[in-house]
Amino acid sequence: MKKIIALLAGTAAAITISAGLAAAADTVKVGVAAEPYPPFTVPDASGQWTGWEIDFMDAVCASAQLDCVVTPISWDGLIPALTSGKIDAIMSSMSITPEREKEIAFSDKYYNTPGAIVAAKGMGIEPTDEALKGMILGVQVSTTNEAYAKKHFPDATLKTYQTQDDVNQDLYSGRIDAEIADLVTLQPFLESDNGKDCCELVGSVPADVEIYGPGIGIGLRQSDTELKDKFNAAIAAVRADGTYDAISKKYFSFDIYGD
Repeated sequence: MKKIIALLAGTAAAITISAGLAAAADTVKVGVAAEPYPPFTVPDASGQWTGWEIDFMDAVCASAQLDCVVTPISWDGLIPALTSGKIDAIMSSMSITPEREKEIAFSDKYYNTPGAIVAAKGMGIEPTDEALKGMILGVQVSTTNEAYAKKHFPDATLKTYQTQDDVNQDLYSGRIDAEIADLVTLQPFLESDNGKDCCELVGSVPADVEIYGPGIGIGLRQSDTELKDKFNAAIAAVRADGTYDAISKKYFSFDIYGD
């Protein structure tokens, strides 16, 4: 992953926040969840962050002429870190939802994927509360999928996890009956040796715009209108010039931008 940190020639650049916008040489601290989220944000053996979202970040920041610094923070701490000024943006597969918009602003969406259910093979269930009644349903904590499961699958026994990998591992090991997650993250698991051996896609869950929102966006402070405009223009530019599609084809066999 390419990290670009701009230094003023011959001097150390102090980073200050003016009118809510990181100002020094347009350096922007971008928060990503410290918990790996393949294939979007994954640290390699050397600790460098890789994945679709990192490649997308590099492209968008280059287009916007921003020097973006990846800053890992626990998923639960991303929004507090943004509002307190510890980071300047969030690019960590965060859904644009009315609840989150009470605290922060978002860029235009940069991808969208429905929630889906994966279960152990041969269970013959459907993505309904009746079918999941009494079953142990795994989900990553503090996600839109957790909110969806609480609302739409009240008769399932919900078990939460810190990372998506932990959910997948418990499903493979038989400690849960099914899981709910973004379809785009479930497909790599189903194509893995463990996933192919144990599990199958039950189907996408019915849409709930109130919970899932219109898609995934860059989280920003509500006062950062200039930075928001820069990111929106850059998202449009990398989609228009083919960069977005070129990055996506490295990871997916389908269009993750969605409708």
